[in-house]
Amino acid sequence: MRATAVFLLSVILLFSGCSSNGQDKAKSAGNVVTVSGKVGFPQVGTITITELKNNGMGWQDTITLKSDYTFAKKVTVNEPGYYRLNFYNQQSVDLILDKSNLEVNVDGNNRTGFSEVKGSPDIDLVKKAQGYLQTLQTTPEFLELSKQFDAARTTNDQAKMVALQEQYQKMSVIATDQIAALLKSSPASLGGINILQGGQMLTKEKYWDVYVLYADKLKKELPNSSHAKEFIAMVDKDKKLAIGEIAPDIALPNPDGQIVKLSSLRGKYVLVDFWAKWCGPCRRENPNVVAAYNKYKDKGFTVYGVSLDRNKADWVQAIAEDGLTWTHVSDLKYFQSEAAATYNITFIPFSLLLDRDGRIIAKGLREGELSKKLEEIFSKKQ
Repeated sequence: MRATAVFLLSVILLFSGCSSNGQDKAKSAGNVVTVSGKVGFPQVGTITITELKNNGMGWQDTITLKSDYTFAKKVTVNEPGYYRLNFYNQQSVDLILDKSNLEVNVDGNNRTGFSEVKGSPDIDLVKKAQGYLQTLQTTPEFLELSKQFDAARTTNDQAKMVALQEQYQKMSVIATDQIAALLKSSPASLGGINILQGGQMLTKEKYWDVYVLYADKLKKELPNSSHAKEFIAMVDKDKKLAIGEIAPDIALPNPDGQIVKLSSLRGKYVLVDFWAKWCGPCRRENPNVVAAYNKYKDKGFTVYGVSLDRNKADWVQAIAEDGLTWTHVSDLKYFQSEAAATYNITFIPFSLLLDRDGRIIAKGLREGELSKKLEEIFSKKQ
């Protein structure tokens, strides 16, 4: 329970990784904004500001700290963008720059030290969304739920853990509904994109209408933004994976090296399950999938597991350890997997339930949701 909560709250700013060393200077056109602030405990080294792009680093420059520990840097912003302030490689702060001047105050000597950002509507939006989740986690009900979950985990009471997780999911709807309402009522911005990107705060499965609505807002309000275009493209791609659509086929090797197509399982209800050995939440979810599989495998249900592992030995070991006796495939390419690209996978575990014709009927069934859905399906006259 606590791990799930921390996972949700870890989504502060899901900026893209920096792998390129490109450092083109910003062009003269655009808004000039000032990033200023104070460093509480200066260290030896440099302070840098870097633009973050999906293909790596963009514009970068150094910042001079004054004798009174303050700094001020003018930055030309050609379009709203993600940036990172790095203080001596000891602490970093992620920013969204657009038209407003920002004040950034930090300790500067500790990765988890004090930091604050003032003057950014985008960051304020993200913080407000986080606040809904933080408020949830300080309620007596949540704290009691966490206590019970820890006790159940200590005794390895899987049934109790599943029941408590279901209670948490119901409780968290209050916070996630507030976040959804916030995005619906707010102007389109990179802050909004950041909240939705990755799907950890608001899952696409339960809040797909928010994703579509926000993409439409971006088309109207930020039509020239490269970040907006990328988000819109992602939503358009995911529309092909909407409920009622035929799931794209997958053809990857099983542990024996034989190619197994997803479409070869037509005629059965199939859970397409993206997972990996290294993924803690996936491993914790596996007992729920095993229970559902054992209960309904003779009634026309099966699982098509797609691993995002890199190492075959790890993959095979996890299959054996968790007792996963269904079909498994992988190209061992991590998130660069062909299947992950086709299904736009940005986080795991992720699953889709297909009907006998290969049509998507549900997504993201976690904990007891899968068994409930299968009970609903197989209790009807087939």
